[in-house]
Amino acid sequence: MAQVTDLWRHPIKGVGCERLETVSLATAQCMPMDRHWAIAHADAKLDYETPEWARCINFARGARGAKLMAVGAKFDAATRMVHLTHPDLEDLCVNPDDPADASLLVDWVTRISDPRRSLPAQVYKAPNRGMTDSGTASLSIHTRASMDALASACGASLDQRRFRGNIWLDGAHAWEEFDWIGKRLRVGTAEFEITKPVERCVATMVNPDTGITDRETLKALKDTWGHQDFGVFAIVTKAGDISLGDEYEVL
Repeated sequence: MAQVTDLWRHPIKGVGCERLETVSLATAQCMPMDRHWAIAHADAKLDYETPEWARCINFARGARGAKLMAVGAKFDAATRMVHLTHPDLEDLCVNPDDPADASLLVDWVTRISDPRRSLPAQVYKAPNRGMTDSGTASLSIHTRASMDALASACGASLDQRRFRGNIWLDGAHAWEEFDWIGKRLRVGTAEFEITKPVERCVATMVNPDTGITDRETLKALKDTWGHQDFGVFAIVTKAGDISLGDEYEVL
């Protein structure tokens, strides 16, 4: 059956993810509270006085430090607190909008950052959108069949968390999502325009349980299919709700 199997969001860009059972989407907006905050590193080129969306190279993330991939996160909408876990650290519960908590967050993330790279310096957010990897406010959509194909090429199972996706679908053929580019997709009661593939980085090579690089995902993509793309970006064109088990269709 063509249905939604998993929903994920990432309250702090590159620092943890959490499963959802349902989500309400607004037109031309990313998933609520997805990449709502980011942690800028010391060499980031940002305007802190008038913050706006910025490229991922400015922020702490798995591509800059593998251990960050093992962070788990849970956002509490009532308290605005984010609960963070990591196998090498004590748990942390913070409101990133609070200056004191933001300082604790930066220190916590620094402890699992690569000391050879520019280290975390400051919490950052834009006023009207999440710090997604696309220049437009978007979500990412993936299929289980494509992950199974990539896992087979890698010779080992893969965890969804490697790919930092938002919506996972079952019932499609492997790589069918690339055929949706330029088309519209209805998922639950929401509708999307599928815009482009997601080009992948070294973060996908990291085990999200341990923070250790253990799979040659990029090599497998390049050697087997001639690209490093996995998943597609999507823009919400019609507001709606999506829940686990909802059906989807190409319009």
